[in-house]
Amino acid sequence: MATVYLSSAYLAPVQYYCKLFSYESVVIETAENYLKQTYRNRCLIATANGTQALSIPIEKPSTEKCLTKDIRISDHGQWRHLHWHALISGYGTSPFFEYYQDDFAPFYEQKFDYLFDFNEQLMIMICRLVDIQPNITYSSQYEEIAENDFREQIRPKHPIADPKFAPKPYYQVFQEKHGFMPNLSIIDLLFNMGPESLLVLRDSIN
Repeated sequence: MATVYLSSAYLAPVQYYCKLFSYESVVIETAENYLKQTYRNRCLIATANGTQALSIPIEKPSTEKCLTKDIRISDHGQWRHLHWHALISGYGTSPFFEYYQDDFAPFYEQKFDYLFDFNEQLMIMICRLVDIQPNITYSSQYEEIAENDFREQIRPKHPIADPKFAPKPYYQVFQEKHGFMPNLSIIDLLFNMGPESLLVLRDSIN
């Protein structure tokens, strides 16, 4: 049975959800040391000015190394308000934002203590909206993996080439201005394509 290994991620990119969709089994890593400037606490969305990164502020760990699952969310800078406003600004005119906004709004109203818990609850909800049912388990200890290890391959800066992923273009609100922007957050696909998101995921898998 083919198993894929993924890190926790905040509103992960389309590539990530292709893995959730295409593998028989998914293992989400819980026992890794937290890495900065990754999708663990950031996502990329489309705006009128191009792509924008949204980052969740975290509390500085008391030790140099800290497990991702132990990372606490900081309330610094009213990030929930800023992120929700950015989603409205970027996707308020998209075809399906109004349809899904009530699903997402509570995540920016409720306080979560831990980043991992916030990410996973969002992911579970998004899987339901996209209509995929991944078989997910969580690691109990960190292990080196020989194949299908995307814990570090899927990342915002210098992503590693993935021959199993070929992003299928779809309608985007700002495509006339910026062209198609591939592999943005799954919410870009969901807000623009709605129920057809599943077809785009399917067609993006090699």
